[in-house]
Amino acid sequence: MSETRTFGIVAEYGDVDSVMAAARRIRDAGYRRWDVHTPFPVHGMDDAMGVRPTILPWITLGAGLSGLGLSILLQWWTNAHDYAFLISGKPLFSLPANIPVAFESTILFAAVTTFLLVFVLNGLPRFYHPLFRMAKFKKATDDRFFVAIEARDEKFDPGATRKLLESTGAASVEICEEPLDGQVLPGWVKFVGVLGITLAMIPLVVAYRARNAKTDTPRLHLVGDMDFQPKYKTQAASPLFADGRAMRPQVDGTIARGELRENQHLELGTVDGNFADGFPVAVTRELMERGRNRFDIYCSVCHGYGGQGDGPVALRAKELGEGAFVAPTDLTDDYVKKQPAGQIYATIRNGIRTMPSYAAQIPVADRWAIVLYLRALQRHSDASIADVPLEKREEIK
Repeated sequence: MSETRTFGIVAEYGDVDSVMAAARRIRDAGYRRWDVHTPFPVHGMDDAMGVRPTILPWITLGAGLSGLGLSILLQWWTNAHDYAFLISGKPLFSLPANIPVAFESTILFAAVTTFLLVFVLNGLPRFYHPLFRMAKFKKATDDRFFVAIEARDEKFDPGATRKLLESTGAASVEICEEPLDGQVLPGWVKFVGVLGITLAMIPLVVAYRARNAKTDTPRLHLVGDMDFQPKYKTQAASPLFADGRAMRPQVDGTIARGELRENQHLELGTVDGNFADGFPVAVTRELMERGRNRFDIYCSVCHGYGGQGDGPVALRAKELGEGAFVAPTDLTDDYVKKQPAGQIYATIRNGIRTMPSYAAQIPVADRWAIVLYLRALQRHSDASIADVPLEKREEIK
């Protein structure tokens, strides 16, 4: 039988009021290393024991602020300093754009720190406690209340401490002993732990080998997904067809759905191969308003609301002065004014120089609406008082 030492003195109580009164007596006596064990939460017990507020919330706050600061610093370093990449004249670093990552990092740091510190501050995991050796202590989960004062407390004295607990009306007061060599984990617990760690290492070893080892056999593919479906890849050979090719050319005389352009004036802006000067749609005020709306959405960012090439993207590029930006065309210039309406339509449809095609974004009818509104802007750039209706001239003066 192994030698033992005194862990502390344990007092048993039969009701909540008795253990609450005992806790206050022990608190007032100045004991620091002791605890109360109850079968259910007892409101007010923290105050009765004199338990100080935990430091955990402050550590959680610090961890959250650390995550916030580190995420902002990382995003600034990667986006605005280490690999600065200018996109459409936008600022290299903008706080609103970095809020999602900053928010998630704050929560992550705070949550993980709190989770781990709960174990650390409570001394967990703990697989053994000296109180488990006492037969009566099993009632702590049923209908009994216990107070345990540890022998390592500075005020602990076997005789004086026992008298204090007895004076609180305890049903019984006993000394709790613990082995000098501590509690050795059962062999099966050690075996299960070692086995679990070993099994957990297997996937890591397999993944490491798969990434670094060379082999002539296909890699292990537990989930086939669509990698192994029967199909032909681009430019692959096939014995199914006479020419030996898997890719098939278009059938002569066929037109893809939606690609039949019977009205070339409307679809391409041309008549007999030349750019058309007129409009293939009815010119109305509603069409003009539609064109102004579409122009403001798609064109004004570069060309400006007046079409003079002074949009926010152009102004930002000029401010940066990097030299690689090609200034947008002044759409009120004589060069553009002399272009047929069909040529301007084709520019929107096909793009020109650094301007990409807007065929995917702007439908056919809206392209002609933009051309109509652009004609109005060009007329406005050369307007004189004679172009203003008589009833409106007084307002200008």
